[in-house]
Parts: sequence; structure tokens; C-alpha cells
Amino acid sequence: MADLDAQALLGSATAETGLADWGDEGFPERFALAVAHIDTIPMDEAGRRAAADNIHWLLTDRLRFFQDRKDYPLADEVIDRPLFATGEPRSGTTLMHALMSVDPDARALRFWEVMHPSPPPGTVDIPDPRRALADAEWREINTKMWKWLHCHPYNDMLGEGLPEDERTWAFDFRVMTPTAWWRVPMQNLSFGLPTDPVAQYRIHKAMLQAFQYGREKKYWVLKGFHTTRLEAFFEAYPDASLVWLHRDPVMVAASSTMMMRDIMEGIVGEIDLVKEAKMHLERVRWSIGNTMSNPLTDDPRIHHVRYRDFVSDPIGTLRGYYAFAGRDFGERQETAMRGYLAENKGDRHGKFHYSTRVLTDAGYDLDELNEEFRPFRERFDVPIEKRD
Repeated sequence: MADLDAQALLGSATAETGLADWGDEGFPERFALAVAHIDTIPMDEAGRRAAADNIHWLLTDRLRFFQDRKDYPLADEVIDRPLFATGEPRSGTTLMHALMSVDPDARALRFWEVMHPSPPPGTVDIPDPRRALADAEWREINTKMWKWLHCHPYNDMLGEGLPEDERTWAFDFRVMTPTAWWRVPMQNLSFGLPTDPVAQYRIHKAMLQAFQYGREKKYWVLKGFHTTRLEAFFEAYPDASLVWLHRDPVMVAASSTMMMRDIMEGIVGEIDLVKEAKMHLERVRWSIGNTMSNPLTDDPRIHHVRYRDFVSDPIGTLRGYYAFAGRDFGERQETAMRGYLAENKGDRHGKFHYSTRVLTDAGYDLDELNEEFRPFRERFDVPIEKRD
């Protein structure tokens, strides 16, 4: 199969949908860069065909999504005082988000929505066929990347699973994540594509408006890696509150490395762990550097929490965050969250093994790394973690 052709792919999507508004004048040029990247990846004919199919899915969804904003008054939807969880990867944000998602007064994004965002769910008769479609897609994902369930058991929720906020940008072609490109034998691409945090949050908010339209009134509880985009984040959501979990950066790098190994081995086969460890440590250095230098880290809308405290008392930590955010935390919330903890053990699909050995094997000295991150740990009172 020949290289993918960006213009032909755009033309195929417009021909199928009869639509041509991409919602962003610069989108075709940005899309062409993403396609050019895919064309550099050595894939067989099946892999390239899978890439073309995935791209077609994302492009047609994008066209229909922006048409929905013309067909329904979605822009009038008010996103009132949303609650967000954030922090470094592997710092407890997914569990915190999962607990908030069972709050009976809250609404969380679901994979079946963001994977197939048109039409607005509130305009579709129940049962919505997208739920079954996303369930089938996630069964295939879990079969292909079965080790991922060890470190991320939440994938057993299938289409009802809880996507990170960044997943709403998949059809914007600003980041290519495994959960958007799982059929395609390619690595995750988080850097190298043009970013525009203001535009990215504009799409994120548009999705919240679409998924809220015509449905029971609830407040949003969300999760994403917002710490390096705080200015644009608060511009989009000025009345939001953000709970920020802090964990030992050395352990974050170690756990992230092993998690990505478990994900990528199901897509591209065996990976270079030394290269992966170096990449994750450099990402952690960049992110922690931003945390330490960004004046918005001390914004009064942010509630800072230690990972250790959350792990030891998740319900008490969330009670404190809800009080900080001005949201009620009563018996309904506590009962639902305790029920989730009782019914969803973290090792239900097997034990996830990781340690700092992956960093020492890559040539790093742990004492030097601990000293490097000492100012961060002192600022947020984060202890050094020990794990063999």
C-alpha cells in the first residue's frame, strides 16, 4: 500500500459526510503533518490500512461534531464549577477520578462518548448504540494489550471507562495516543505535533457542552495532565477547581516506563527499556521544572495533595477536596465511593511490578536523582519512595 495522502483522506471524509467545516482554518495543514509522520513509520500493508481506517473514523467524527454545534444550541451550555484531578502520571489521579465518577451528583467523560462524539448523547434514544460499539472496541484493545490491565485495571470498564481530558484532542491531531491509535503499530506521539492549549481547551469544552446537552443537570468531574497548561486551563474554566496530587518524581518515571512497556508491547512488540526510561525521566524533569517555575502553581483554585496521603485515606482526601471546591460531600458520595473501593481492587487483573531498577539499569544514580528533585520534594513535603 502506498503512503497515505492527506488531501485524499480529507476528501474521502467530506465525501462520506457531505460536510466540509473542519472547525479550524489551520486544521488541514496540521493534519498533513500528522500524516507525514505516519508515513515515516515502517508498517506493512495491514498496518497502513489500519492507519487509514482510523484516520477516516477520526475525520468523519470531527466533521459531524462541528456540524452538531450548528444543529443544536450547544454553545449555550454552561459548564459550572467543574472539578478536575491532575498530577504526574502514576500519581493516583485515575483512582481519584474513578472515585469522583461514582458521585451520584456528578458526571464524568466516558470513552463511548469521546470515541464517537456525534450526535450529542442527550438527543439519542436509549440504549445508545455507541455504548455497545465502544465496548467491542475496548474488548479488542484489552486483548491486544492485555498487560495494560495490570497497571490500569480501569480498562475493564470498557466503553464506560474514564478517558483523560487529552483524549478529547484525538481528532484534533495534536497528540496520537494508544487509545486513539490502538489498531496501528506505531509508538505514542506526544511531542512533535503543533500544540495550542487555548484551542485544545476550546474543543474540550465543546465536548462537555455536547455531552451535557439535554441530560440531567450534574457537575463535571474530570482528569487530565493540566499542570503544564495552567494559563489556558483557567482561561477556559475560570471557576474550576483543581486537585493536584504530588508523588516522588523518581518513582513516577519508573512506574511510567513500565506502564508504557506494557502498553506498547501489545502494539509494536518488544521495546528498548533503556531508551524508554530515559524518555520518561526527561519528561518528568521537564514537567517538574515547569511546576517549580510556574507562578500559577500557587493559584488559590488549586488544592495540593500528597500521593501518600491519598493512598492512605482516599475518602478523607476527597472529602477535603470537595470542601475546598465548595461541593457537598455527604453520605451519598461516601457510600458510592466506599462501594467502588470494595468492589474494584487494584490488582484484580494481576500485580503490576515496577521499581527504580529500571532507572539504574539505564545508568542513573538514584542518590543523584533524589538530590536533583529535593527542592520539589521539600516544597510539597513529598517523601522518597522505596520499592524493590
